[in-house]
Amino acid sequence: MSERKLFPDSVTPLPSTPGLTPEGLAVNAMTTEHPDETMNIHFSLSIAADVQSQLEEKVAKGETVPLEELDKLYNVKTADKDALVTWLKTNGYEITHISRDGIYARAKASQVAKSLDVNMVPVTKDGVTYPSAQNAPSLPVEVANAVRSINGLQPYRQANKHLRKFLPEDGNRMSPEDAAGPTPSIANAPPYLVSEILHAYTANGLGVSGKGQTIAILIDTFPADADLTAFWTKNGVPVTLAQIQKINVGGGALPATSGEETLDVSWTSGIAPGANIRIYATGSLTFVAIDKALDRIISDLPSQSGMRQLSISLGLGDTFMAPAEVATQHTKYLHLAAAGVNVFVSSGDAGSNPDSTGHSPTGPLQAEYASSDSSVVGVGGTTLRLNGVGAVTSETGWAGSGGGTSKFFARPVWQTGAGIPPGTMRLVPDVCAAADPNTGALLIFHGKVIQIGGTSWSAPIWAGFCALINEARKNAGKPLLPFLNPLLYKLLGTPAFRDITLGNNGAFHCGPGYDQVTGIGAANVKELIARLP
Repeated sequence: MSERKLFPDSVTPLPSTPGLTPEGLAVNAMTTEHPDETMNIHFSLSIAADVQSQLEEKVAKGETVPLEELDKLYNVKTADKDALVTWLKTNGYEITHISRDGIYARAKASQVAKSLDVNMVPVTKDGVTYPSAQNAPSLPVEVANAVRSINGLQPYRQANKHLRKFLPEDGNRMSPEDAAGPTPSIANAPPYLVSEILHAYTANGLGVSGKGQTIAILIDTFPADADLTAFWTKNGVPVTLAQIQKINVGGGALPATSGEETLDVSWTSGIAPGANIRIYATGSLTFVAIDKALDRIISDLPSQSGMRQLSISLGLGDTFMAPAEVATQHTKYLHLAAAGVNVFVSSGDAGSNPDSTGHSPTGPLQAEYASSDSSVVGVGGTTLRLNGVGAVTSETGWAGSGGGTSKFFARPVWQTGAGIPPGTMRLVPDVCAAADPNTGALLIFHGKVIQIGGTSWSAPIWAGFCALINEARKNAGKPLLPFLNPLLYKLLGTPAFRDITLGNNGAFHCGPGYDQVTGIGAANVKELIARLP
């Protein structure tokens, strides 16, 4: 028997005996009654450590790297790929996709267990049972050297969506399930319209619409065209379906709409009505599916020169993530940041202590991934109130705004300034925008007007702002934006940001300067355009 290499960081611990876990999972013993399901596995391949270090330094300085150079840096030796592909096929896998730094394959759970030397057990979460590895996988050393991690062995761990529907108890507003919903009959009162949000963040009257820019959205499915066109009509924004491109990354059946996809597309296009929107539908929220979508976005960059902003309204608490999964996705976010693509990730909707569902503040103190990645812009949430003429009367930290300290990433050199607490690890969020569903957004979903919120609203707002800023820069003869965070933190305390000094998300409180609820503050887009170098 050949020597094998173990990949301990590719899974999270599961109990060795059947029973309930502290996270509410039910671990069962495998029996013949359990179906032998097909599993999708991602074999992530390593790039050279010195290459990654060089890219980290460039991104931290706000530098961009030409796409041709990135392609060369991220390519893995053909011989290493070929050897692994041959081994996988020999062991019963079907190869579904090969990227620059990864191989995607599928096989029956029994075959995965045998080939990777793992014990497969049924794990039930939220009523759904998944075949899942109970121990760390391994590979023969002759094909393992180029492999960073083996992802997808515990498919019960998935990203959560960060939207909150407004369901009041007093009956003054209707829920999404009711025959009729709230109407924006009162100017500058919730549910807010696009024009009201643009005015609140001084993004109106700037002579830009995002023209020439493309906003990518990563989510599991596509919104209904009728809901989008109704939203644009209600808001009076000149967007057409011709500006929306739909990419089914996996090519299979997509899940039903949930509202998340509709919120993301409606509000990015509303904020930047001149931009094109490319929706990358993953088909599921497993991390393998998200990896594949990120790879597709990266591969599309050469043909999509204006795709310099990406909105992601998904996350899972750091403590629930396998370290190798984080390392895999980080190399993709690093690639995007180096290419000058700003990725805006919602920070979460369960405050400082999200549980595994992302909906309840009953978990451990933690930030959520991927907002905690050092190569993305983490977007927190606020409670925004306007007066009758649209001026901001107050903006406070929203209690649901995710925020905290990364478990995985060291404090970036750019994360400095007033209010930043001592420590050595990356802090979240970086910036903020309106998120509270009680002072939420207008949305058309299933043909009905609803009020909605969550940091799933604040992230697409910021992606739209980025498109506006990039257009303004292009018009002024400036280069398009590099990774924003090294530039934004230098503007902490300037008129480019409205400092949020009231509110908390549980463990963390807003105050002067930076805080782990609202970051460096809410944007003054007009000032950002003027002050960004």
